[in-house]
Amino acid sequence: MFSGFSGLQSVRSCSRALLFPALALGLVLPFVGCGSSTDIDSIAISPETVSLATGATAQLTAIGTIGHGQHPSTTVNVTSLATWRSSVSGVATVSSTGEVVALSAGVTTITASIKGFTGLLTSNVATITVTGGGSAGEPLVSLTIIPGTQAVASVNDTTQFIAIATTSTGTTEDLTGKVTWSSSSANVAKISAGGLATGLGQGTTTITAIASNPDKTVVTGTANLTVIAGASEPFTAINISPGTQSLSATGQTGQFIALGTAGGSGLNEDVTNSPRVKWTSSVPSIATVATYPAPSAGLVTGVSAGTTTITAKLTNPDGSTVTSTSTVTVSTTSAPEPLLSLQIIPKDVTVGNLLDTGQFIAIGTFSTAPTVQDLTNSPNLTWVSSFPTIFPINTTGVAGAPAGVITAFGSGTAVVIAEAKNPDGSIVTATATFNCPLVLPNPPQTPGSCYPGSETPSLLATLTVFNTGVNTKDWLVEADSATGTKNVLHCGPGSSKAGLGGSVCVATYPVGTLVTLTAPAGTGNFGGWSSNCTSTGTVTSAGPNSCTVKLSTNDTVGAIIN
Repeated sequence: MFSGFSGLQSVRSCSRALLFPALALGLVLPFVGCGSSTDIDSIAISPETVSLATGATAQLTAIGTIGHGQHPSTTVNVTSLATWRSSVSGVATVSSTGEVVALSAGVTTITASIKGFTGLLTSNVATITVTGGGSAGEPLVSLTIIPGTQAVASVNDTTQFIAIATTSTGTTEDLTGKVTWSSSSANVAKISAGGLATGLGQGTTTITAIASNPDKTVVTGTANLTVIAGASEPFTAINISPGTQSLSATGQTGQFIALGTAGGSGLNEDVTNSPRVKWTSSVPSIATVATYPAPSAGLVTGVSAGTTTITAKLTNPDGSTVTSTSTVTVSTTSAPEPLLSLQIIPKDVTVGNLLDTGQFIAIGTFSTAPTVQDLTNSPNLTWVSSFPTIFPINTTGVAGAPAGVITAFGSGTAVVIAEAKNPDGSIVTATATFNCPLVLPNPPQTPGSCYPGSETPSLLATLTVFNTGVNTKDWLVEADSATGTKNVLHCGPGSSKAGLGGSVCVATYPVGTLVTLTAPAGTGNFGGWSSNCTSTGTVTSAGPNSCTVKLSTNDTVGAIIN
């Protein structure tokens, strides 16, 4: 008789309608583990829809149904057993216990998932609509820190963070000096009120910026800062970017960036404004260059017609030096017109798994030659993601990380913004979208996408090539397959002669493949490749021209053919 109580402790959370009649009859209940996630046939979220003002909270409850054909079905509260997530955490977050916190206006879906009786994931969703709190609405809806990841070589080295806010109208604003900055580890780094971080010890810290709205709600942004241990490493090389510049003698200015390479770690550090670096011009009467302690070190100004050499000389603590040079050509022509327009290619990227990435390229159009330029990695262009905590995007100033690369850490849609700054301070913008749609697995009909557990290493990568120039008649781009098959990638109006290809090149390669792209001679006036594809020789307008790109993930390359 007492054997009837052997499973009592395990089924304590079950419905009394199921448990007590069985005990009264002296039956031995088979253990169905009602409080265990492995016995759930289905799951429901209550309530299914919630509308909240910004800053408000709501409690969601996950109810599991048990039965699977062996007993009358019963329900059990599995709120604390479920895995909770928000598709757009910039709109609302959800805790491990189902509590929702509204952050900014928008719509998000809250998913509760649990391992079911069949061993497969079972889940359901609730829809959360967030409206602006207060009669005035929310002027700030998100805050992005750029760059999202930085590193300094040693203690006492500094680096600058910038805080860009997005308002409810979609405009952006630089709030670097107006936000509250903090470092998660005071032993690793400190950060000033102006966003200047200083290394204090080995390790990684999270840098946080907080901006307040008039109704006292806040928006936050985070970035990571790594400090490499030990005494200050000597730099074994310094590199100036760009390699050449052309300016007008009317006082036009251009900015040089200096990257130093540390010998021990191989870390690339921006040393443009370092007191260790001295900038000089070989002919100051042709062009001058600012050096430390000037606030804009590396800024060169055209004075008169001619050519001068700009040198950046870095002195290490042990007295050793490394140098790099660049050439500046100054003409008497008028300064070039500012940027007329900006375009992001592709306009839309959709991925199918968490941690998948996409490459965006920013192409600028100017009124004077070169009229089309790749600005993806330009120091005058900034990349912003509308939901940086879910879809962070690399921007300028991140050593070793190409700009325009976005990663999916959650599901949903983000607006990608490219902001280019003209010499007069005006801003030109362009937008695109990045999608990681949430499709829950429903074997065998639907494989699912962008759900927790979809993070699988990709074996194949897709390469997409666009012509960003003005040629619409005879341009052509070719590439062989990973195994040497000719013209697996072959497109452009010029390819119609061979009956192959189209206006946009797309091909799939194994991850890690080094692909060589070629624009043959006689197929338009060639103007260059996007910066993520390395030229394999001198670029000439007549061609042929080639470049190489290593596919570690899906990538996009722009060819400027006029």
